[in-house]
Amino acid sequence: MDDTSRISLLTSASYAKFELPNTPGLPQIYAVSGSSPNDKNLQSRYLNDSQTEQNYYAVLSYQHSLDKLNFQVSPFFRYGRIDYTPDPIRDLMFQGVAQHEINDFTTAGAQFDLSWKITHQHTLRAGFLGQYTAERLDTDTLLFPVDEKGLQLSAIPQRMIDNTGNWSAEAGAYIQDEYHITQKLTLNYGARYDRFASSFGNQGQLSPRVNIVWKPTGKTTFHLGYSRYFAPPSPQYIHPTTLARFSGTTNAPENTTDTPTRVETSHYIDAGILQHVTHDFQITIDAYSKWAHNLTDLGQFGRAVILAPFSYRRGQVYGAEFGSSWHHGPWSVFGNFSFVQTAAKNINSAEYQFAVDELAYIRRNAIQLDHQGRYTASAGASYSSKHHMAYIDFIYGNGLRSGFANLKKQPQYDIFNTGYQYTLTHTPFGYDAKFRVDIVNLFDRRYQLRDGSGVGVYQAQYGQRRGTYFSVISDF
Repeated sequence: MDDTSRISLLTSASYAKFELPNTPGLPQIYAVSGSSPNDKNLQSRYLNDSQTEQNYYAVLSYQHSLDKLNFQVSPFFRYGRIDYTPDPIRDLMFQGVAQHEINDFTTAGAQFDLSWKITHQHTLRAGFLGQYTAERLDTDTLLFPVDEKGLQLSAIPQRMIDNTGNWSAEAGAYIQDEYHITQKLTLNYGARYDRFASSFGNQGQLSPRVNIVWKPTGKTTFHLGYSRYFAPPSPQYIHPTTLARFSGTTNAPENTTDTPTRVETSHYIDAGILQHVTHDFQITIDAYSKWAHNLTDLGQFGRAVILAPFSYRRGQVYGAEFGSSWHHGPWSVFGNFSFVQTAAKNINSAEYQFAVDELAYIRRNAIQLDHQGRYTASAGASYSSKHHMAYIDFIYGNGLRSGFANLKKQPQYDIFNTGYQYTLTHTPFGYDAKFRVDIVNLFDRRYQLRDGSGVGVYQAQYGQRRGTYFSVISDF
């Protein structure tokens, strides 16, 4: 707008459709009227479950800068929709339920932030965020009636429609001071207050935080920080009335305990060092630990890829990371390694989604989280000049958790990627043009991320096979 003000608009729209992976060799558990168990076309490897996902958002920002004062205000809006379509006959045969699900999220809110340089030593920062979310889950389910022992009473599926919704309102405000004690020592300290209200809960918390950065030399930087966090769950909650409707059917849960997911509150500590060993070579070492109450996790409960929150009464996460990079002329090399260990105990929300024996075990024993990959590593090298850029890198994963109560582990994997880019500097339009090819999973390594087992894991997931991508980029 002028030298001190600007307006920016950020928008995005996406639409994706995909088929869910199948599990060959599943036995037929339920009889379906009009379908023969000997029909070769009704095998589980021919399952045809599909899903579409849509996401749209817009963020409008106004920023104003003065000599010592800067502020920005940003209203925003987001809409997301997941539509899962089942394979009616095969889903009924193998799991007794074929459920069409539509899950909608609509969020609107605004954020305000400011910074004010009070003196050469102190910079004040403050801001607030407020948003409202409406969530809706509409289901159209085919299922069978069962007796008290869970035995099928009829081969004719029944239809049940259930439409529910939730809402949540979140608000938070913070204030902090960046205090330059000396030229080598900086202290950040402040506090934040958050409030979360929803159709299933209401909580608030005052969260202090402090962080110190020390630069004893031009090549060494230490940091140490502590923060208290307040992380609300997404507004997804299946009400007890819905669970009661499915009683006496193949879609009835094993238990009916239905505690709403609460806000995760945690203490977090982080410490690390950045060291420039030489002008070209630097390393970073960082260690962290988190202690959480109502540790929130996400699970996929059913064929639809709709992640729903649940929580553990207590949880801890700690780990360390090592990073290194070397740059010299056109050459660049990097290497990273990380370690993480998790422990969580006593699932205390959405209990109906879990088997009774698994709930009992986790109530007595701390388990590792399903998304824990204890060791991960990455490394790569690249060469870049005026016209040419080439690279190769790899990613290593030790494997995520699986099995009953996450007591097992998936196999490890290592994936190589490579690419080349040529830059044409003289074009008819006067701008540089870049022609690029990338190959992901160079050696076409087949690897499975999940086998469909584990706490909150329902679906098998696989790593991407070899893919070749071509692109043309023009800078202007």
